[in-house]
Amino acid sequence: MKEDLSLIKRYPIVEYLERKGIKPVRRTPAYALYRSPLREETHPSFKVDTEKNLWIDYAEGRGGSIIDLCMRMERCSLSEAIRLLGRNAPDTTCSPRMVCVHGTSNQESIGQATSANGTRRLTGISDTLPPHLQDYLMKERYIDLAKAKPFLKCISYEVRGQHYQAIGFANQSGGYELRDSGSFKGTIAPKNITPIFMDRSRNKVTDKIQPVCVFEGFMDFLSFLSMKEEVTSACLVLNSVSNVARAIRYLNDRHLTHIRAFLDNDDAGRKATNDFIRAGFKVEDMSVHYGRFKDLNEYHIHRVRGQQKRQSLNTLQPQTNSIKTKQVKHKMR
Repeated sequence: MKEDLSLIKRYPIVEYLERKGIKPVRRTPAYALYRSPLREETHPSFKVDTEKNLWIDYAEGRGGSIIDLCMRMERCSLSEAIRLLGRNAPDTTCSPRMVCVHGTSNQESIGQATSANGTRRLTGISDTLPPHLQDYLMKERYIDLAKAKPFLKCISYEVRGQHYQAIGFANQSGGYELRDSGSFKGTIAPKNITPIFMDRSRNKVTDKIQPVCVFEGFMDFLSFLSMKEEVTSACLVLNSVSNVARAIRYLNDRHLTHIRAFLDNDDAGRKATNDFIRAGFKVEDMSVHYGRFKDLNEYHIHRVRGQQKRQSLNTLQPQTNSIKTKQVKHKMR
């Protein structure tokens, strides 16, 4: 138990916050400064010491370890926080050779993919998502499952005897971005970018495959797929704004100089967009088209719900008119 607590406390607070979509306002080699995730505020007062992996909220005068922060943010007990962090903490010891790049699974090697502390053990990779994960994508994220399925895997793993399943999105190094139907977001190392449709475009003239559509996360890419009748553009998913430098190298190596950036409407997203501009790319900042929303998926959800509401009103309208007509006829009698 002491070993587990020691390992959990080494889980970087900045990564824990990033997985919840919380980005720093300022970042230095020694600390990260945030608007407090514990309440609404305009001026940042929440600081994470990245060397000691401790946090302090100056406005409240309180701080502590990642366990204390998890208890505050999840409003849970100590034991519940340890369970959540033990499940969500990144497994940095997982070797990339234990995960098949092309999605076909080697059950013998997968079964051996156990972290040094035994907290996470991969048990399988499947092409078929279970119903609860399909429902999450379709009903909560409004993703067109038929279009999304070719890009997704079901990752099964075990934590302290408990079995879990998550949506897996592969990167070019054989790692996976993970997401379940709750709050869990994780990664099977190594972390890297995911180029999409590049092979299809390889034989075309470079200018014909530009601009390349760049997305921050795979849920935004799946939203883009769902919004379009057909996607013929080359695409690239960063899987984290920390991968911008890798994306720049990848695009430069292929002499691709024009991108459409579908990044988040926050400081980190804007910084990433500016990094591409400073690197000499012609950048179309597509976030201006969903400026009132956090990201492309949030905009997509709002858009689909609006369409459903209008369809519902149109369906009800003839019924209402029919009732009114019957009432008028009754009065005329």
